[in-house]
Amino acid sequence: MARAAGFSSISVDLIYGAPGESLSDWASTVKEALSLDIDHISAYALIVEDGTKLAAQIKRGELTMPDDDLMADMYLLVDQQCLQKGMKWYELSNWSKPGHQSRHNINYWKSNNWWGLGPGAHSHIDQKRFWNVKHPTAYKERVFAGESPIKDSEVLTDEQKKSEYIMLAIRMPQGVRKSALTVAQFERTMAYIKSGHVIELPDAIALTPQGRLIADRLTQEMLA
Repeated sequence: MARAAGFSSISVDLIYGAPGESLSDWASTVKEALSLDIDHISAYALIVEDGTKLAAQIKRGELTMPDDDLMADMYLLVDQQCLQKGMKWYELSNWSKPGHQSRHNINYWKSNNWWGLGPGAHSHIDQKRFWNVKHPTAYKERVFAGESPIKDSEVLTDEQKKSEYIMLAIRMPQGVRKSALTVAQFERTMAYIKSGHVIELPDAIALTPQGRLIADRLTQEMLA
């Protein structure tokens, strides 16, 4: 239907790791998604927020979350299945056919400029980050009064820009430029290169499939 309506690039978003979900359940979900006429898949691990009904049910033992090993298997499964369908990963949680990467999201990951519209929206223009008031009523009142809805802003320091570059670039196949790393930061990745979690390219370091499973930990260690 979407294709018939004229959309040339179609994506499906999936969430894995729901309470009680098995690897077989997830495999069926991925298979069904890939059977559709789509060009892109985003797959995110479920995050249980404090204060939600789900969080309370898990705390009381009424529901059980998949363990880390199962979550890792779920990630690797969608990665392998997408590859078999001609979709390559271009960011930790995103796979696409050639030419169908999300230009909108890549803009974020490369720290380019963007404007955010609406309550709570963030913008990033020339290394200045600013964000709007969160509550819809407050946002509407300011806009209708001809006032700026911006709540606050910050200008990124050189150190912040370097840290954000590492944090975002490591999420993509091109990886982090070696020239952006200090000697100490590069040395901290050596153990992961030896363990097969990181691959050393001529001018950069990038994550292997196993490395993507621990991307957050590796990033924290590089920035320590």
